[in-house]
Amino acid sequence: MAQLKYMPGFGNECVSEDPRCPGALPEGQNNPQVCPYGLYAEQLSGSAFTCPRSTNKRSWLYRILPSVCHKPFKPMDQGHLTHNWDEAEADPNQLRWKPFEIPRASEKKLDFVSGLHTLCGAGEPKSRNGIAIHIFTCNTSMINRCFYNSDGDFLIVPQQGKLLITTEFGKLLVEPNEICVIQQGMRFSVEVFGETRGYVLEVYGAHFELPDLGPIGANGLANPRDFLVPVAWYEDCQVAGGYTVISKYQSKLFSAQQDFSPFNVVAWHGNYTPYKYNLDNFMVINSVAFDHADPSIFTVLTAKSARPGVALADFVIFPPRWGVANNTFRPPYYHRNCMSEFMGLIKGRYEAKEEGFQPGGGSLHSMMTPHGPDAECFEKASKARLAPERVAEGTMAFMFESSFSLAVTTWGLKTSNCLDKTYYKCWELLKSHFNPSCK
Repeated sequence: MAQLKYMPGFGNECVSEDPRCPGALPEGQNNPQVCPYGLYAEQLSGSAFTCPRSTNKRSWLYRILPSVCHKPFKPMDQGHLTHNWDEAEADPNQLRWKPFEIPRASEKKLDFVSGLHTLCGAGEPKSRNGIAIHIFTCNTSMINRCFYNSDGDFLIVPQQGKLLITTEFGKLLVEPNEICVIQQGMRFSVEVFGETRGYVLEVYGAHFELPDLGPIGANGLANPRDFLVPVAWYEDCQVAGGYTVISKYQSKLFSAQQDFSPFNVVAWHGNYTPYKYNLDNFMVINSVAFDHADPSIFTVLTAKSARPGVALADFVIFPPRWGVANNTFRPPYYHRNCMSEFMGLIKGRYEAKEEGFQPGGGSLHSMMTPHGPDAECFEKASKARLAPERVAEGTMAFMFESSFSLAVTTWGLKTSNCLDKTYYKCWELLKSHFNPSCK
């Protein structure tokens, strides 16, 4: 595979044209009477026209045929995608899932779309307010079909197997320990190279942005220059058997047929693009004296709500770092949260629960549901010699944190057959150390 090229920066105003067609971008205007090379001009809007400049998102695409050239959309099989948050009874318990199973291609072929399974969520795409968390398990590439999400943005976290994602803007190679964001309305297709698994955070009604740094200052956490945007690439091909365009609209799937590839954008410019990020580039902030800073210091991206300081969803990581706090219980503290916390593990062993929480699995600690280190971790950390130490070496855990109270689907609770019903037992061995005679 030839090495792909990218443009660096988060939210930048970018310009790109395929080198096979130099000068494909119109000069000095967006929509000339006749575009270079006989291309069509098409705008993709990611915000209302009248949004302030700081939040206005749009890109102009110059393509061989416009995306309107397709047969009517028709409903298609939903698989395990849903936004019916009432299909299962509410469950406030701590939930943990074993690694989600990937079917073998010889048993059942699944591509990225047919391999999407909704685990939990809340809110409503029609009102543009909510989130969903999906698991994808696939073993087959998308052949002559693409997908776009009319409801919101996809933040994709591959855990096993790399993804070669072709978009209207160009190609992204996304490997485990990297993430990518495909924003609302962008068409893409996913090629895989074996059994592949990962997580998707979907947000309705907001786009992901970098968190404000406040007193941290101008630098730190995920630096803007480390985000990568694809460069223009096109294919001009007719598809004899028909090309399938899949739309996720109001959480339903629809398909339409056309006879050409949608990846026919020869040039583009704008600030509304897909992008990827390598989690190894995160500049970690941590306590260097005593106690914990809250895990918000590990926020990579946030999708803000209308309430200041409250997110629809945050994407948070727990990367390798130094632990040096004195006179401090260093693992994550025991916690009850007004937010919902879904955690996944890309690789390694999470320090608060080294057994049971496995790569490719997950956990959900719902709103105000207590959680924290297991008994083994507590005893070990309470007696440890507090020398400087590396924490989470070789590990990458992450959290999707949301202000919504998340409902778990029937697939998550039953059909997946991955729910660990013994999870609660990891706290049963916690014992009282209280002694009123000894301070």
